[in-house]
Amino acid sequence: MTSTSENAPEIVLPEAVMHRRTPKDPATATVVKNELCTAKKAAGYVRHIEIDVGGTELENCCLPGQAIGILADGVDENGKPHKVRLYSICSPTGGEDGKGRIIATTVKRMIDEHWESRKLFVGVSSNFLCDRKPGDEVKVSGPNGKRFLCPVNRNDYSYIFFATGTGIAPFRGMALDLLRGGCTKPIYLVMGAPYATDLLYHAEMLSLAEKHENFQYVTAISREKQRDGHDPLYIQDRIRTERDQLLPVLGDESTLIYICGIAGMELGIFQQLALNLNGSALEQYLQVDPEALADIRRWDRRMIHKQVRPTRRVFMEVYA
Repeated sequence: MTSTSENAPEIVLPEAVMHRRTPKDPATATVVKNELCTAKKAAGYVRHIEIDVGGTELENCCLPGQAIGILADGVDENGKPHKVRLYSICSPTGGEDGKGRIIATTVKRMIDEHWESRKLFVGVSSNFLCDRKPGDEVKVSGPNGKRFLCPVNRNDYSYIFFATGTGIAPFRGMALDLLRGGCTKPIYLVMGAPYATDLLYHAEMLSLAEKHENFQYVTAISREKQRDGHDPLYIQDRIRTERDQLLPVLGDESTLIYICGIAGMELGIFQQLALNLNGSALEQYLQVDPEALADIRRWDRRMIHKQVRPTRRVFMEVYA
């Protein structure tokens, strides 16, 4: 994989191991930690869950940016085993223990109400996993994914991570890898949430920012004022409000952009890139048809990968 600029270093991704265990033949692993990773007064419930995969084929082969599959116990309404559900790995390359035995994921309990029937909907897999206690066994498959990864030559790049909700999971692991590996290039994590209480791993990210001058942690709260008194902001707005810090990094030929979270967030980010960058600085990340570039504010998601095409220096994992 190569970048769009002749002067930028070649992007070499690691040879990711995949599908060591399949959903039809999952490994049996053990939960060793299960704790909230939001404030106690948060509107939702999101848990940091650590799983011991030691002695299985998943040991020492899971990378941040990949996912593991979880198969909930029991059967569905048709009497068939529950389908596998994928969850992003949030631990660094060596796992939580540094030896690749303990991997972690970030899980939000799915609790909703059907619009038409007004009946409560409770997600099977997320609640099964969030209910597990230390010592409980879970069936695990994977790992899955081979592109949403940090490059092998990770110290050659600067990084801007955009996350909403549990989309922070891979970036926690990536940031830990980069900082522990001695990366001195700029690393920005822009984290979006509806309320300040919904910020995940907030204390940990603040601590990393305090310890490492090259790691910048910026939040965007969409349903209440920011802690500095600024009006509510969506994640893409930080490209505008932090332009003095972000634009020099975005103009660097060695910068990579990673986006993870709710589907639709990428559109606003692309629009702000187009509004704040021009010429070769924009072309590093987006190839935009001239007619689309003339009317940026009217872009919609149907245009992505057609009139608005991310380059290989933009990595995306978005979900409904």
